Amino acid sequence: MSPPSTLVWFRNDLRLADNPALWEAVERGAPVVPVFIMQEAGEKYGSPGGAGRWWLHYSLHSLDADLRRAGSRLIVRTGDPLSVLRQVAEECHAEAVFWNRRYEPAAVACDAEVKAEFRARGLTIESFNGSLLYEPWQVLNQEEKPYRVFTPFWKACLALREPGSPLPEPAHIPAPEIWPVSLPIEQLHLEPKIGWAQGLRAAWTPGSEGAGGNLGVFLDEALEGYETGRDRPDRQGTSRLSPYLRFGEISPRQVWRAVREFSKNEARTRLAGSAQAFLRQLGWREFAYYLLFHFPYTPDQPLDGNFAAFPWREDREALTAWQKGRTGYPYIDAGMRELWHTGWMHNRARMGVASFLVKDLLIPWQAGAAWFWDTLVDADLANNTLGWQWTAGCGADAAPYFRVFNPVSQGEKFDPEGRYVRAWVPELANLPGRWIHKPWEAPERELKKAGVELGKDYPYPMVDHAAARLRALELYQNLKKPS
Repeated sequence: MSPPSTLVWFRNDLRLADNPALWEAVERGAPVVPVFIMQEAGEKYGSPGGAGRWWLHYSLHSLDADLRRAGSRLIVRTGDPLSVLRQVAEECHAEAVFWNRRYEPAAVACDAEVKAEFRARGLTIESFNGSLLYEPWQVLNQEEKPYRVFTPFWKACLALREPGSPLPEPAHIPAPEIWPVSLPIEQLHLEPKIGWAQGLRAAWTPGSEGAGGNLGVFLDEALEGYETGRDRPDRQGTSRLSPYLRFGEISPRQVWRAVREFSKNEARTRLAGSAQAFLRQLGWREFAYYLLFHFPYTPDQPLDGNFAAFPWREDREALTAWQKGRTGYPYIDAGMRELWHTGWMHNRARMGVASFLVKDLLIPWQAGAAWFWDTLVDADLANNTLGWQWTAGCGADAAPYFRVFNPVSQGEKFDPEGRYVRAWVPELANLPGRWIHKPWEAPERELKKAGVELGKDYPYPMVDHAAARLRALELYQNLKKPS
């Protein structure tokens, strides 16, 4: 009989370095069996959307290659996690099961079920924090209730402690004498059957190596100007680490420490402000998970219950035009086309396209969240929910109801030369900068010179923003009035 083993259940922590569950399993000295379970469809948000599935395919291959270099391998199964873990544990004579915690409602319930099952069987069960800097239950206000505003939440986090040093990658992972059967990753059928993923392949390199490469480029080339550069979708001013964090190919603790160490160098003291601004964005990621943990109903329902009565419109034609980047507002269309082509969108553009959907078109924020879930490579339930509820004005730290992003002035401010629009809306590429964000105001001679016929090459605006803004404000104001 093979000696007892330790199962390590991989989920959104697809890395070897700074992986507490893996590290502690190796430290036990027993053979380690790494397991990934692809859950069956049916549970809403239980598995990644289309872009996320593409990413997961390559991330699993990368993880398996990393494990093999350490003398191990990844066992892949499908089905209900509890049933699969029970089966693998019996096959491997496991005496312990380790994993890193997740904070989504369905995952919390699943973890509790797995713990109860295996503790009753007498196995050693341990879960660890491998995804956050701070646990959601560690940070409460003076009334022992969760915060709903970011700034006091983040101050409370920073008052606890500085995030610790990341764990190193295990040099060697002890293997069992006999490996359990594993499905080939290809049998998960994660890659799309259509050519949609071509742009994703050109834009990204999933896996821990890709995460480290992106982090290095960001530190060397973009951190110094991050305070202002992060608002410019026409520039490479952000880290682009979000999908790597979403799949756990790099941990927030690794990112935190790398930025801290890089900016502490005496020759780089000028980076202190930008470093703090970037680390604060990690804080927003923490806040998103914090809110999801404490308010698990928010993926579908507004945190502010008053918004349950908001008179949203159901307009499939308008939603489709928004999804395809055919709204007639170049800045909005550029963001939506960047999303479809690369599986990612600059955060400043995300705020603009979200505001347009919920306030100009009055389409429910849940419809936008569902589209982002399916098309973003970095879509995770916490950040997706926070972002959409913030824009709709119904969440924590939400944008005030009277804040309606102007799709023209946003473009003129954050894409002043029109480079972002020219890159993603090429039919307008030859328009002068003066008209690039409002082609319907361009003189006919300028349109002809640029080879643009509105209504044919590029649509007229689907709504008049000024009128749509007033309509939204009236509805929001009525909602805010006491009944």
